[in-house]
Amino acid sequence: MVGHRSARYARFGTAAARLDDLLNLVPSRLTAALTVAAAPVVDGERAETLRVWRRDGAEHPSPNAGHCESAMAGALGVRLGGRNLYFGRSEVRPFLGDGPKPVAFDIRRAARLSGTVGVAALALAAGTAAVVGLVARRGPAAGGGGRR
Repeated sequence: MVGHRSARYARFGTAAARLDDLLNLVPSRLTAALTVAAAPVVDGERAETLRVWRRDGAEHPSPNAGHCESAMAGALGVRLGGRNLYFGRSEVRPFLGDGPKPVAFDIRRAARLSGTVGVAALALAAGTAAVVGLVARRGPAAGGGGRR
């Protein structure tokens, strides 16, 4: 994995990993915002999802992952983080969310919420592309009344 923190690959891919972090600053926060909006799909509360995201989003070691994960934890009413295993080694991460640990039932809920967020992101991207296309077709005189 490029930029993965291990003794063997400590310097390999660091620049690419930092670029990835930079390029995903906006998308990760947009994903968290869409998760807040979609929280009712899994009987989550928007206000609680937003509260957990705002409180816990920056607690994750990744500058981006914590935003998406904390919003998901808030929407599902579960607590993520703690001790995790990555490539055979144990890491302790901050807790995100206030609820109990997720159980098997939460997997379906998470998949449903993730799918809803994906569809919303697709709709937002398509809408943005359509608006940009319309503006581009009007040309530089768009602000001055268009073509004559």
